[in-house]
Amino acid sequence: MTHGTTCMHPPEKPGHRPAAYGRQLIEIHDRLRAELDRLMAAVDREFGGLPEGSATPDEPAPGGEPTGRYAPRRELRAYCLGFCAAVTRHHTGEDGGAFVALAERFPGLRPVLAELAADHVLVADALTRVAGLLDDLPAAPDRATARRVRADLAGLAALLESHFSYEERKLTAALDALPARDGPARRLFGLDPGPPAGTIPARGGTQSVTDS
Repeated sequence: MTHGTTCMHPPEKPGHRPAAYGRQLIEIHDRLRAELDRLMAAVDREFGGLPEGSATPDEPAPGGEPTGRYAPRRELRAYCLGFCAAVTRHHTGEDGGAFVALAERFPGLRPVLAELAADHVLVADALTRVAGLLDDLPAAPDRATARRVRADLAGLAALLESHFSYEERKLTAALDALPARDGPARRLFGLDPGPPAGTIPARGGTQSVTDS
């Protein structure tokens, strides 16, 4: 779909300075991309090195005591829930903020906005599947379970990247034309741009986790 440049870049009245919202959207997307990469890396650390058909190193040793090589996966589950909540906040914020503002000012974008809103439903379903799979992990998941987790995360990553890239291509110019009076990024996008806050436990240090 294409849209005329006249619709995308209306003249601004004096004092209505553009707020470069498009740049802020890309920063938020990049932040979420980075956090998803960290989540996938954490999953790889937890499930890495499993022989085919074996349990994870959490399985008790022959003497009945846990090996202790891996801690319980509460941190991984909590991190996943935090990431899912951040994506949900972002998409809910767009639905009630940026998409409403763009539809009012640029009617030609309404079909694109409808597509993006439909994507949000698909992403929400994918987030629910991933969160549910991690939440229901057995005490000693085997390699098949690890493959399912990785496959669902890979599917989520592909869906999000397709959605983010399409949204950036279609909306960045129009967002940059919005005046600063439309409010802070959080009002339009549900999240603030900039570096994430918080940590995820990791061997040898900490990693950032997306926060509100």
